[in-house]
Amino acid sequence: MFERILVPLDGSKVGEAALDHVERLIAKMAPTVKTEVVLLQVLTSLAHYVIAGEASVQVPYTDKEVDYITRKSREYLNKAGECLKSKGINIKTKVVTGKAAEEIVKAADDSKADLIAMSTHGRSGLSRLTFGSITDKVLKTANVPVLVVRAPKDTKNS
Repeated sequence: MFERILVPLDGSKVGEAALDHVERLIAKMAPTVKTEVVLLQVLTSLAHYVIAGEASVQVPYTDKEVDYITRKSREYLNKAGECLKSKGINIKTKVVTGKAAEEIVKAADDSKADLIAMSTHGRSGLSRLTFGSITDKVLKTANVPVLVVRAPKDTKNS
């Protein structure tokens, strides 16, 4: 069965939709199986834009700003995992930088995950072409099964 499950989170309620399914999946597994859940957040941009009049320039964050963003990401992951921790599930958190789909697959390999459980924003049409689908990229390149959860409609605007 699944001993290690990777759950990528992006900070949105849509992204957190997979957590309920992971909790139910673990609850239905044999009580002798000790499952660990790795909560992952990928920081995709470590730069911001400075705009002066009509000109703009991309400026990398300072080390202090990156440390702050990373710390806030860890705090978010710990808070998101509280519901699982309260059920006695072992939680680990991981914050990485890079392209989301690539880092998710790499984290699954590095942590020896048996399953990736992730939510989909359910974009279609032009928005899907513009933003691409991280979920699709993970599905095509992951070396382990991927559980894809469509977020409830009431969380789509979160």
